[in-house]
Amino acid sequence: MSTTAVELKFPTREEFEALAKQEMEKMFDKVPYAREFNMGQAIDQEYYKRHLMETIIRIGLNNEVDSYSLYKIGYKDNLLAQKLAQYLAEEFGHDSLFLHDLKKFGVSEAELRATKPFFTTEMLIGYIYYSINQDGPIPTMVWNWFVEWYSDNYNKNITQKAGEVYGKEKTKGMQGHLDVDDDEDHVGLMFGTIVAAMKVEGDGEKAQQYLKNFINLIGMYFQELYDNTIGARA
Repeated sequence: MSTTAVELKFPTREEFEALAKQEMEKMFDKVPYAREFNMGQAIDQEYYKRHLMETIIRIGLNNEVDSYSLYKIGYKDNLLAQKLAQYLAEEFGHDSLFLHDLKKFGVSEAELRATKPFFTTEMLIGYIYYSINQDGPIPTMVWNWFVEWYSDNYNKNITQKAGEVYGKEKTKGMQGHLDVDDDEDHVGLMFGTIVAAMKVEGDGEKAQQYLKNFINLIGMYFQELYDNTIGARA
C-alpha cells in the first residue's frame, strides 16, 4: 500500500507583500505623521534626525540578533545558515552610511553612541530574541525581509524628500544604502530565507503572524518617535 505525500502550501511573496501593505496602512491610520513621513509627503528635521539615529542604533542591535540566530541554526540547516551569513556579511558596516548623513545634521558619533535606544526598539529586539528561542529562525527571517521590503517601499520616498528639503549632500549615505540593497536584491534574498525556514504545516501562518506583530511594534516606534520630537514641541 503506497502513501501519497501531502504537499505543504506556504504563503507566496505576493501574499506576504499584500499583508505587509495592509498592516502598514492600519499603522498609518493610527500613528500621527507616520503616513506623511513614509510617503515622502512631509519631513521635519528633528523627527528625521532622530529617526536616523535610531536607525543606526537598530542596525547594530539587529546585526547582533542575526548573529544569535545564525548561532542557533548552527549546522542544522546549512542552506539557511549560508543565506543568513551572506546577508550579515553584506549588511555589516551599513551603519557608517547613515552616520555620514547624521553628521551633516550636526550629530557626532560620540553623541550617537551615548544615545539610549527608544524603549520600543528595546522591546523589538527583546521580542526577536524571545521568538528565536520559541520558534527558531522564522521570526529572524520575517523581520529581515520586512526591513528590506520596508526600505524598498518607503525609504526611497523619505530619502527623496530629505534630499529636496535638506540637499543631496545630506542624503548620500541613505542613497548609498538603497543602491546596495537594489544591487544585491536583499528583498529577494531574505524572502528566500523565509521560504527555507518554513518546514512544516503551520509555519506559514506563524510567519504571517510574526509579520503582523513586527509591523505593530514598528507602529509603536513611530509613535514614540513622534512623541519625542514633533509631539514634544507641541
